[in-house]
Amino acid sequence: MPDTPSNLVLLVHRDADGTHRSEITPFPSESLPEGDVLVRVIRSGINYKDALAVTGRSPILRRFPMIPGIDLTGEVVASENPDWSPGDAVILTGHGVGETRHGAFAQYTRLPGAWLIPRPAGLTSDGAMLLGTAGLTAMLCVMALEDGGIRPDGNAEILVTGPTGGVGGWAVVLLKQLGYRVCAATGRLAHESYLRQLGAETVIDRQELTASNKPLDTQRWSGAIDVAGGKTLAGLLKFIHYGGTVAACGLADEPGLPATVFPFILRNIRLQGVDSVHIDRETRATAWKRMAEAVPSELFATFLERTVGLNDIPQACQELLDGQVRGRVLVDPFLGP
Repeated sequence: MPDTPSNLVLLVHRDADGTHRSEITPFPSESLPEGDVLVRVIRSGINYKDALAVTGRSPILRRFPMIPGIDLTGEVVASENPDWSPGDAVILTGHGVGETRHGAFAQYTRLPGAWLIPRPAGLTSDGAMLLGTAGLTAMLCVMALEDGGIRPDGNAEILVTGPTGGVGGWAVVLLKQLGYRVCAATGRLAHESYLRQLGAETVIDRQELTASNKPLDTQRWSGAIDVAGGKTLAGLLKFIHYGGTVAACGLADEPGLPATVFPFILRNIRLQGVDSVHIDRETRATAWKRMAEAVPSELFATFLERTVGLNDIPQACQELLDGQVRGRVLVDPFLGP
């Protein structure tokens, strides 16, 4: 495998007092992780997990110093893997990249070819990372609802929490495009018009989900996609129709679940966990193909908050955690300061 050209990366250090510190620095080829494909990173995206990793708010990074960034799209520069040739457009999400091994906030990286999937035809680099891990997770949640028997029959309304974020926003879009009615539960009602633009038919204050002290409440939704966890997830379970399915994929509120068993044993509700890190390659490719076919091209611009260079990642991560980001922030590692 040839050496990389000059390679700038965002490197996160942890000081003796536990403080996380970021720097933009050249990174030698010999320090890149093992892999049989060398990729020039064209775009990455800032996910909630990336923001936690860069700021140190949660122990996402498992060793230091570390290059964060859990997803990327790029171009193969060199390959020792027969599945890939120079010039191929590829996507990488998950597999511990940006957590246990150096990640996507770099100009070049090495990866195992078995972890890559081809970027679907017609999907641009920006489009791929506007979707990114957030879109992939949302699509896997939709597939979990389908596996639970929830179909877009005209009456199925699906609740989505965290709809102004990446996963929740793409869940609204995908559900709408696939024929479901969508109710968006948000703590940011000022963004109601944006959520309706994405496809939400109904927008409610998320506090409605936690206002009831009853173990069960009125059946309102056929299913739900939840990114919050905690009291929000426990609260929404009370409102799911008999035989419904809830796809849980996040802990933006908290990791606990202060719920009762009543929704499960009295209404036959399924709570399905969704992971996007270790899913098999076939499922991953299927989800990407379905997203590329389902999302109208004009909606990508709606999702783009802005594109930043490596220098601006720490500030963008802090803004995301502070609730100041609507949609997706992309990273162009070759964008100057």
